[in-house]
Amino acid sequence: MTMVRANGITLHAQRLDPPHPPPADRSAPMPTAVLIHGMASDTMASWYFTLAEPLATAGFPVVLYDLRGHGRSDRPATGYALADFVDDLAGLLTELDVTGPLLLCGNSFGGTIAFGYAARHPDRVTGIVAVESAPPVPEWMARVKVRLARVADRLPKEGTVAEIGARRGRLAARRADETRQMLTDTTLAEELPASQLPPAGQLAAIDCPVLCLYGGRSAVGELAPVVRRVLPQTRTVVLPEEKHTVLIDQPERVRRHVFDWLAAECVLPVGAGTPAEHGVTVAGGLAVDHTTTS
Repeated sequence: MTMVRANGITLHAQRLDPPHPPPADRSAPMPTAVLIHGMASDTMASWYFTLAEPLATAGFPVVLYDLRGHGRSDRPATGYALADFVDDLAGLLTELDVTGPLLLCGNSFGGTIAFGYAARHPDRVTGIVAVESAPPVPEWMARVKVRLARVADRLPKEGTVAEIGARRGRLAARRADETRQMLTDTTLAEELPASQLPPAGQLAAIDCPVLCLYGGRSAVGELAPVVRRVLPQTRTVVLPEEKHTVLIDQPERVRRHVFDWLAAECVLPVGAGTPAEHGVTVAGGLAVDHTTTS
């Protein structure tokens, strides 16, 4: 763990190095995998316990960090527009001296930050994995506004955190209370939905491979056609019975799809197999994972 001063604040970050050196005959460096968590109740832990170590084992240098206002990173009172989060990522990479190609992986709003960074620096990004997310387009930001307003209204009410603990356990209650505190102490709920969005032409200029994973029981998947309209190269995978928490609930299935996509679309020496071999059907740019788990 390390604390990094970037973009005027201190960010809590961690690096994982591959356990083995890259093959001597590999002409290009492996991209650095940057794992970006979601908004409000999320932290870098969602990636640390799911995909960080497998990516490092596969040869990727890995960077994880807590977003401003989250985890152990600084929590300024203001500065929560999308551009601030993208500036944080750019500053962090500079301070960590990460200069090569990037594989950006984002969970929920972390994916939106990844797309925002790629819109500014398309030449640096070799691939984007977005779990339950979308680029910064009006349709997605409208949903973010509604969700943040609902949470900001509900959590401060007396008894809400205790109710969450009774239904979902101590950890859920602690995260809910941390989210309540963050929304009380900062302007995140007002600033983020009002963010200035990248011009459509900048988003369309993202030409790297894109993988979007959605839970079939989550409304976020309704944005899949919008994502493919903006970025036609996107491969979309739906896990039918899963919710917005698919990364945490089904890490092995998420990992399999990510590594298959890396091998097929990013031409990287990782993963194996085809969608058909794993119970996945593909039609019209949409893949549906029929895998069942016990």
